[in-house]
Amino acid sequence: MELPEEQQANQEIPTFDLTLRIRRYNPEVSDEVRWDEFKLTMYGTDRVLDALHKVKWEIDGTLVFRRSCAHGVCGSDAMRINGQNRLACKVLLKDLDLSKPVTVEPIKGLPCEKDLIVDMEPFFQSYREIMPFLVAGGNEPTMERYQSQEDRARFDDTTKCILCAACTSSCPVFWTDGQYFGPAAIVNAHRFIFDSRDDAGDLRLEILNDKEGVWRCRTTFNCTEACPRGIQVTKAISEVKNAILSRSM
Repeated sequence: MELPEEQQANQEIPTFDLTLRIRRYNPEVSDEVRWDEFKLTMYGTDRVLDALHKVKWEIDGTLVFRRSCAHGVCGSDAMRINGQNRLACKVLLKDLDLSKPVTVEPIKGLPCEKDLIVDMEPFFQSYREIMPFLVAGGNEPTMERYQSQEDRARFDDTTKCILCAACTSSCPVFWTDGQYFGPAAIVNAHRFIFDSRDDAGDLRLEILNDKEGVWRCRTTFNCTEACPRGIQVTKAISEVKNAILSRSM
């Protein structure tokens, strides 16, 4: 069934022009960083990721960046957009100030490998060190491990982490101290420290009670602001600090 032409016209998605300014770096060609600008015409429903796709698929195929699900779940496309850590697939272009160039660059604190891609290994090394898995003693259970709704709610917020590194790479301490565990690792430790089914909470607290652990946090709230999942990151870090103090007493 075809709609009348007038009705079809009323349903057209508006378009707008913008300038996308992208930080470029290719160590195989030069050690110098440059900025490239692209004039684009985009739709009102487009996100920053759509603009990057347009550049790569239609203008400059040498541009590289990470992305996977494009629905804000995989965490692959974390980058700095107009100076703030965001997921490119969640930021609508129409919500930005398009009177100025939309600036896109890699997240900070991790080595840039090429264009918008950074080396995530230091980030995941910290994640592995906090033992991000359930440690339960005793015999292997013959059925699921029951947990009350109240016990589950205790750590519900920190189960939402998608390991995008937006919080960690927004932290000034992480920028200047490559040994700091970083907010994401502490958030994932929190998820198990307060899980009533887990038996390794004390060990995780000992790991985080290190000079590069929770005490390096300066409570700037950058991490909470940057989290695309709305996790109260600074609150979680504070709760881990309190757990360490309670344990020592």
